[in-house]
Amino acid sequence: MKCLAISQPFAKLIVDGKKTIELRSWKTNYRGEFLIHAPQKIRYEDCKRLAIKEKLVTGAIIGKAELYDIKRYSSRHEVKADFQYHLASKKFYTKQYGFLLKRAKRFQIPIPCKGKLGLFDVETPKNRFKKVEIVSDIIDEEYRYQWVGHH
Repeated sequence: MKCLAISQPFAKLIVDGKKTIELRSWKTNYRGEFLIHAPQKIRYEDCKRLAIKEKLVTGAIIGKAELYDIKRYSSRHEVKADFQYHLASKKFYTKQYGFLLKRAKRFQIPIPCKGKLGLFDVETPKNRFKKVEIVSDIIDEEYRYQWVGHH
């Protein structure tokens, strides 16, 4: 299954349904469901700007969403007009593409995973996945806290 690494707090905002456009400098032909990976990096300035104070899960797949289309931006003004959907700071207004997302869902238990750049493939072990649906309740609590970084 495809996976995309998205820095915190934006990964959280997507799985909570508060962010429906992910800004990128590249486009993809991929459409469909993908996993959302929260890498170790946290953008603390954005946490402060967006008033996010809770601890954020990192180093794990925290949910999934569906990429249903891509919007091409030709100006910073167009990016600014979509602020309520992407919530990005002005330094990201140079991004040319907006990944349009829907049906985002947070997993009850994060799945420890190392991220990569771009859309990458994640193995789907049978004990964690069933017909590409994630069965997150089977991950043992001790194992989860051993590998998932909390900040």
